Amino acid sequence: AKGPYLLGVKAVIAESLERIHRSNLIGMGVLPLEFGAGHTAASLGLTGHETYDVVGLSAALAGDFAAGKTLTVRATDGHGKAKEFRVKVRLDTPQEMQYYRHGGILQYVLRSLL
Repeated sequence: AKGPYLLGVKAVIAESLERIHRSNLIGMGVLPLEFGAGHTAASLGLTGHETYDVVGLSAALAGDFAAGKTLTVRATDGHGKAKEFRVKVRLDTPQEMQYYRHGGILQYVLRSLL
């Protein structure tokens, strides 16, 4: 998870996430997302060259966030054509939410000490 963080990745969308990888992403401040049931990057025609926007993420983070919440992702290709699909946010515990809100475990601990 350190690699994606150092590359500036803010979220990872996957078909499934191993528990430890999901936990490591959250610990580095990277948002783990899973495609909705029956959807994959291939079935949606995604190439990875799109620009992705998680619609409503700021509002969801500011409010009361339930585990397993779904949000809409808008993927826009280089020609301006957009596709929208649903993803499940994999912040499964209140503590994981706190880590993510602070940008990762290290930032959370530092803010707690200051």
